Amino acid sequence: MGDRALLSTRLLLILLATALFPTAILLQVLRIQILEGSDLKALWGEQAIDYVPIPAERGQIVDVNGRILVNNTVSYRVIVDPLAPRTTRDGLRQVARTLASHTGRSADHYLARINGAPRGSRYILLDRGVPRAAFAALRELNVRGLILEEEFKRRYNYGSLASHAIGFVNHEYLGMTGIEAGYHSFLQGQDGEQQVQRDRAGRIRAVVGAPRRRPVAGHTIRTTIDARIQAIVEQELEAGVLRARADRGTVIVLDPETGAIRAMANYPAFDPNQPASADERAQRNFAIADMIEPGSTFKLVTAVAAVEQGVLRTDEIFHTPADGKRLIHGQWMRDHDPLGSIDFRNVIQKSSNVATAEIAMRLDNQSFYQYARNFGFGNLTGIDIPNEAAGRLQRPFEWSKVTLPWMSIGYEVQVTPLQMAMAYAAFANEGVLMRPYLVEEVLDENGNVVQRTRPNRVRQVVRPETIRELTPVFEGVLTENGTAEFASVEGVRIAGKTGTAQKFVDGRYRTRYRATFVGFYPTDDPKYVCLVLLDEPRTSIYGGYVSGPIFRNITSRMMGLDERLRRDPVVDPDTLMVVVPRLEGFTRDQAETLLDWMDLEYDFSGSGPVINGQDPAPGGRIRRNSEIRLVLGGTR
Repeated sequence: MGDRALLSTRLLLILLATALFPTAILLQVLRIQILEGSDLKALWGEQAIDYVPIPAERGQIVDVNGRILVNNTVSYRVIVDPLAPRTTRDGLRQVARTLASHTGRSADHYLARINGAPRGSRYILLDRGVPRAAFAALRELNVRGLILEEEFKRRYNYGSLASHAIGFVNHEYLGMTGIEAGYHSFLQGQDGEQQVQRDRAGRIRAVVGAPRRRPVAGHTIRTTIDARIQAIVEQELEAGVLRARADRGTVIVLDPETGAIRAMANYPAFDPNQPASADERAQRNFAIADMIEPGSTFKLVTAVAAVEQGVLRTDEIFHTPADGKRLIHGQWMRDHDPLGSIDFRNVIQKSSNVATAEIAMRLDNQSFYQYARNFGFGNLTGIDIPNEAAGRLQRPFEWSKVTLPWMSIGYEVQVTPLQMAMAYAAFANEGVLMRPYLVEEVLDENGNVVQRTRPNRVRQVVRPETIRELTPVFEGVLTENGTAEFASVEGVRIAGKTGTAQKFVDGRYRTRYRATFVGFYPTDDPKYVCLVLLDEPRTSIYGGYVSGPIFRNITSRMMGLDERLRRDPVVDPDTLMVVVPRLEGFTRDQAETLLDWMDLEYDFSGSGPVINGQDPAPGGRIRRNSEIRLVLGGTR
């Protein structure tokens, strides 16, 4: 073949290839568009569609009477999609003007955000934190390209009230402490979903009218806390801490029959609306997390063990040293004052360390340990919030020769304030130890009970006959011959015990103390146990002097709230005299109810929600039908 023929063949092949190439492209386009088009479109749609969560509204927390302690404030994010179908510039201007009328910003400000957005933007955030009124007005516009998204903020309606029991949430709405943490799974609800589109750069855009699954709100938590009692406790605790110039303080009020906590307070407290503004120490719930040596309040264990083991007669006389101190296994034990020869009643009433240690040393180590263990020391109480400490109770094989006598007066043992309160609650509850709890019920959005806490009996600690024998002894602590005279409340039979414990710091005992009083009342049918603890009081180190008055003030004010405590006003039958109740801090209605029941006349002056002055003063005696003058003022 000549050169001419070879060239012609090559040109023909080039022409055929040039003609076939566009034909192949055309056939491929037809295959993609017609034969496989629907499948490829569906695959692209699956890749472009995504889902973002819609946060659920967190559940409310209410007190035992239904007062809302914690709920949520709702605000809104305002977004526009200018490219949504049937969205007009006039509609967007309406959105800008309406939004401006509720926020104080100008309509031009919002229009500038729309006009300044990148070309093709379909998710333009105009504002956030918009109030409900603005939301309602914007929704009435019926603008197709308008998107309104809910935002929730946790609101603690009473500020620091019960802050340590309730706890708080972090910025992700996770419960961090207290009930917020312990019941987070019930409170958090179930997030919803919003369908969105994701572009090639991975950016998400909302689509007006896209499918969405609505969130399910969290459950409501009904607590055992009585907000009225809690408020009284916090007011009196703060006043007592400041009066004693103490470092801090703790109060627990509970129902001994069920273990329900009616109030739990620590001072200083913190505002859970702004938890970051308080340091970690202020957020710590010392009532359950602080391990302390309890001092003489622990003598309850010694008294019970000695009586039940038959090593003690309650009419027995004890001869304490003239100088008030005794050498025990090489260590000096002292009474706060020389007490001479005293019977057992006075051992408890006057809180003799020397005589208490003598009684304890009649017991074997294992028996004493078992009684302490039965009262709940060395174990978690099982309260339904996190961060509880178990305390520390050494086992007998760890004891030295001085452990038993010193433990009998509340040293070489570490307890939490809640454990001590529950021990006295067991004594008040016919010897039955209960599990403490803070949540009564969990309710769904329709008010149906999802979970209810039943009172949980732990064990029988003390025989009822032992309680009957020892209750008058512990009642005597509040007489003028006892260490807690300033804790007594006329008209209420109270049993309890004071405690003063030197603090062990950096390997040795320092001249720093904790002062405690714990009591229960009325002793014939106990309704409340109240523990008051002050850390490092400076005006006095004795629980009867600094903690006792706080207990007395709390109890006096609670008498106006609970009809069960208003049965026996102290009346002299010969002269028809009645003891004037303490009414400061009561509302007008509460004072009227109590005074009507006591057959006393009254007259109000001033204005304000609570009583901040009265004449005659509390504790005085007046005739029935006498008039009490009350001054209103202050704030609740």
